[in-house]
Amino acid sequence: MDDNLHHAVIADRLTEVYTVFVTKDIKACKDFYHDWFGFKPVFESSWFILLQSPGARGAYLAFMNEDHPSSPPSPKPMNGDGAFITLQVADARQVHDALRAAGLTIAYPLTTEDWGQRRFAVHDPNGMHVDVVEQVEPKAGYWDRYMQ
Repeated sequence: MDDNLHHAVIADRLTEVYTVFVTKDIKACKDFYHDWFGFKPVFESSWFILLQSPGARGAYLAFMNEDHPSSPPSPKPMNGDGAFITLQVADARQVHDALRAAGLTIAYPLTTEDWGQRRFAVHDPNGMHVDVVEQVEPKAGYWDRYMQ
C-alpha cells in the first residue's frame, strides 16, 4: 500500500488522540490536574480517567491504575523520566504567580528563554515534569543556527 494512502486512511478514522499514563494513584492525578489546571473528567471509573482542559479543545490527559487487568503488560507506572507535559497558556507569569500564591511548589522558576518561551514547571503526583509555557519573541538571531 502506498504510504500516503495508508496515512490518509488512518487519519480519516482518528477521532481523538490522547496519552494514557499508568499510575499508582489515579485520584492524586485527577485532583492535581483538576485543582491546579482546571482539567475536567470526561470519563471516570475506578481504574481509568480521561481529563480535558476546559480552555483547549482536544487537550486530553488520561490515567490508568497500574493494577487493573486491562493495563497493557509492558508499561510500568510513570515515574517522571523520559517524558514531560507542556501546557501552553496566554500569560505564564499570571499562571505562575497564581499557582505559587495558592501553594503549588514550583520546580523550575519562571524564565524567559532565548528560543521564545516564557515558562515555569511543576511536578505532578507521578513526578512528571509539567512545563507551563507562553510563546514570546525569541532573542534576535537565536533560531538562525538551527534553521539552516
